Amino acid sequence: KKTCRFLIGLTVSTLLPAAAMAQKVAYDYSRTENLRTVKTFAFKDTRPLDPITAETTTYDSPFVAERTQRAIASQLEMRGLREVKNNPHAYVTARRTFRTEQVLYGPSGWGPYGWGWYGWGWGYGGPWYTEEIIKGTLIIDLVDADNGALLWRGLREKTVKPRAKPEKRTEQVYEDVSKIFRKFPTPAAVATSGFDTPAPTDRDDSEGRDH
Repeated sequence: KKTCRFLIGLTVSTLLPAAAMAQKVAYDYSRTENLRTVKTFAFKDTRPLDPITAETTTYDSPFVAERTQRAIASQLEMRGLREVKNNPHAYVTARRTFRTEQVLYGPSGWGPYGWGWYGWGWGYGGPWYTEEIIKGTLIIDLVDADNGALLWRGLREKTVKPRAKPEKRTEQVYEDVSKIFRKFPTPAAVATSGFDTPAPTDRDDSEGRDH
């Protein structure tokens, strides 16, 4: 998917920091399901939303998927959940989507209303040119293992650096996951974070669940 944005009359040094800061984090959760009953989790493999990028790029490769799962496990374990291989309370999935934007950069000054090298007014600061940037969104879901109901979803959108070094890419994965989970409720905070008071449950962790 391609999107065109027109950024006119600003210097490149002004535009690039703004593009780098264009990062979005969002989350939502079920008002009918109780997250406090979730004590264990397991990862559920899903097919890549964009098979081409998964097979032909370094920013959506199986390496990135594995690092993403490790980062998610770390965040959940810090909140008291435990990863198991069989019979979890919730399944976790992580997916990525990508879109390409064509950004049109205008000259730093043009005509009577442009911003010239010497301030607002007449002047010509250079040619028009376009730059292609990639926007990526990481989507993390927690799904009830018994009924398939979505319990929690968090996502982050940001500009992708396709030629980043592996170390930097790993660092970015952990940063993205950490920012997504900032609003994930801890067991102690659930009752005061807008969730309903936990209802009694008949689930017996001693039967059919890993310990």
